[in-house]
Amino acid sequence: NKNGASIEPVYRQYEQLRSYLKRYRELASSTPWPAIVADQKSYKYGDSSNILVRIKKRLLLLGDYKADTTSAIYDSSLLSGIKSFQSRHGLSPDGAIGPGTITALNVSPEARVQQIIVNMERSRWLPVSLKTDYLAVNIPEFKLHVYHADSLLWSCNVVVGKAVHKTVIFHGDVKYVVFSPYWNVPPSIVRNEIIPGMRRDRNYIAKHNMEITGKSGGLPSVRQKPGPKNSLGLVKFLFPNSYNIYLHDSPSKSLFNEASRAFSHGCIRVSEPEKLANFLLKNDSTWNEQTIHDAMHAGKEKYVTLKKTVPVFIAYFTAFIDREGKINFRKDIYNRDERLAGMLIEKN
Repeated sequence: NKNGASIEPVYRQYEQLRSYLKRYRELASSTPWPAIVADQKSYKYGDSSNILVRIKKRLLLLGDYKADTTSAIYDSSLLSGIKSFQSRHGLSPDGAIGPGTITALNVSPEARVQQIIVNMERSRWLPVSLKTDYLAVNIPEFKLHVYHADSLLWSCNVVVGKAVHKTVIFHGDVKYVVFSPYWNVPPSIVRNEIIPGMRRDRNYIAKHNMEITGKSGGLPSVRQKPGPKNSLGLVKFLFPNSYNIYLHDSPSKSLFNEASRAFSHGCIRVSEPEKLANFLLKNDSTWNEQTIHDAMHAGKEKYVTLKKTVPVFIAYFTAFIDREGKINFRKDIYNRDERLAGMLIEKN
């Protein structure tokens, strides 16, 4: 599966997480988990070190490795074991055992038990089964998944907000595709970035392809004109919600290659927006690949209302089961697991 971790439908998630909970509880009660301390910066294929024996034994316990655990050589079976472990943890699966991989190997089974319990609870908040097309963004995984009923059609990377005040899980319905969008600059950015910029350079507005459309609350109302430099890129996808979150393209493509992609001001940037536009408009005979491409590059804003809205779920899973039935863990980037764990453990 070339799209990485891709989530199984949610109602199966709960049961599958429960079977891993049992395994991790057994590990927690039966196996000491002392920290592995590296004796070199990183280990690569062909290296040899006694630390590698400990790593092999740990990977054996975690189910990523199935071969001889006594040799101190970084051999091909360790390479495939490490790559399996890295991809389950959202690390780049390059086989180099550096600090990130060691840190993930050192997370105790007890901590994983708590993480699994928290995410079992989260998986109960989502609907059991949808018979339609729908989209799901999993924030800690930095992925957008596109589904039809139970089958995952494709996935792509997203960049998510740094802001912590966003809700854990909510859903909306994608209603509009907006080609060549304007970007209405939020007042906070007008205040903190644009006004100081205008003070430094009176051509600031024109240079940034912006225009002032009026005044509101003592601040100028600023919008950025459509085009390739627009902060929303060439298309945005709107689903009414009280958080003012939407999906959009991005002019800065390099961000999508970062391993941890929490950069934006709270909206969600999609790495394959044109593919998403084609998916959402596939049942509308007035649109095809060419007309969609043209509308994205027209430099003139155009709202298209979907004939049938498409549900979108903004989810927050730090533990989930992928299509191969393997458990995946991700960093709790908004530090939400602890609080939910506290609430769950008080209840029980």
